[in-house]
Amino acid sequence: MGKIISIANQKGGVGKTTTAINLSAALGSYGKSVLLIDFDSQGNSTRGLGIDHTTLPLTIYDVCTKEADINSVIRPTSSKNVDCAPSNLRLANLEAYLQSHAVRNPFSVLAEALANLKYNYDYIVIDCPPSLGILSLNALVVSTNVIVPVQCEFFAMEAVAAMLNIINRVQKNYNPSLKIEGFLMTMYESKTSMSNEIVGQIRSLFDENTFVTMIPRNVSIPESSAHGQSVIDYRPSSSGAAAYLALAREVLKHE
Repeated sequence: MGKIISIANQKGGVGKTTTAINLSAALGSYGKSVLLIDFDSQGNSTRGLGIDHTTLPLTIYDVCTKEADINSVIRPTSSKNVDCAPSNLRLANLEAYLQSHAVRNPFSVLAEALANLKYNYDYIVIDCPPSLGILSLNALVVSTNVIVPVQCEFFAMEAVAAMLNIINRVQKNYNPSLKIEGFLMTMYESKTSMSNEIVGQIRSLFDENTFVTMIPRNVSIPESSAHGQSVIDYRPSSSGAAAYLALAREVLKHE
């Protein structure tokens, strides 16, 4: 099994799904095989890669409840070399299911599912929900690395502190080999003092663990998701596409 990267932050609206979609597509454009696991019940990664999540007979929920094998739910996407294990609103019931069925290792159901993968992907990218509940914990327990998107706006540092706390807990109790791939500055606007202040704070505290690449505010990014494509496929000449391609190059260099 290849490198497993969770995209995680308990704060909503920081660019987790956008990063999951576009980093996957960028890695795919460089010839890497990628499985994107949509582990958010909103199903936005699924829709953002051109899959209709309302008509799916099976999703990652069925895999985690052992009603389906993970290989049977994986779908091709609109991006080259990128497959998706899709999600929809049923995933919101997973925690209740695990509690009601007294599952022995509730934080390891995703790890158990991935152990059955027949295809050896170069990268597995997990789009986590905007919370630090059982879904995010399952993702971090199975991951080799985690990328923390940090929105260049007020309250960013509080979210970072909360993520560091949960990462430390997972390292201590479940997954000692989990590493921080990097903090990723998102929605960056060079002309605003707030953006530059947040970037300065993050770099001063976590310089070695902060990506050089910063994701700018760029209208092509939300437009691409609305069209069921990555920004790399939708508008390859945009600044958003250039940024995510640069991010993928940094991830590849980490190898």
